[in-house]
This record gives sequence, structure tokens and C-alpha cells, in this order.
Amino acid sequence: PTVLVDVLDAVPMTCEETFGPLCPIYRFTSEDEVIRRANATSVGLAGYFFSRDVARVFRVAEALEVGMVAANTGTIGSDAVPFGGVKESGMGREGSRYGMDDYLNIKLINLSVL
Repeated sequence: PTVLVDVLDAVPMTCEETFGPLCPIYRFTSEDEVIRRANATSVGLAGYFFSRDVARVFRVAEALEVGMVAANTGTIGSDAVPFGGVKESGMGREGSRYGMDDYLNIKLINLSVL
């Protein structure tokens, strides 16, 4: 794995999906700033971050515009969880019970018994 420190927002890996062992480290001063910067991209497969504050984990995870979030871990995924992104990172989910949703048509039948 390659770890890069003090990465600037202007470098391409900030707004592209890099599939490889690369971990850029960004400096930030507030939670709002880091969320704004993380969401300022056209892709949104996954977001990873670390925090000791459980309330912050849920706030940030909810605010991130990504399909998957890993908090305090570097791994996401198994056959039991939905895999997929948002924005230009895809539509729908693979795996889990949600993986079939794109192939199904849901129909409601409302029957009133007389």
C-alpha cells in the first residue's frame, strides 16, 4: 500500500476512483469542511474514515454522498451486504438480497374482502 500525506484537493486522485492500494491523507479543520470536500466529486463508491466519537460516525456516514461507508475499518463487503455506489459510481446494488432488485418489478395488489 502507498500512503500519501498532506494531499491537496487539486490532485486527480481527489476526484477520481482509484482502485488500488492507495491511501491519501488530507488535513482538515472541521467536520463540515471534510464532508464538503469529500462530496465535491462526481463519483461516490465508498468512503472510509476513523473516529472515536460514535455520534460523529453516524453524522458523517449519513452526510457522505457514497454508496458504502467504512468507519474505523479498511474493509467493506461480503456476500451478505449490498455493494454499490452513487453518482457516476453506479446505480443499484450487487450482492445481498438487494442485488436482485434491478431485475424485479414490484406490484401491489390491494384486495378488499366483501
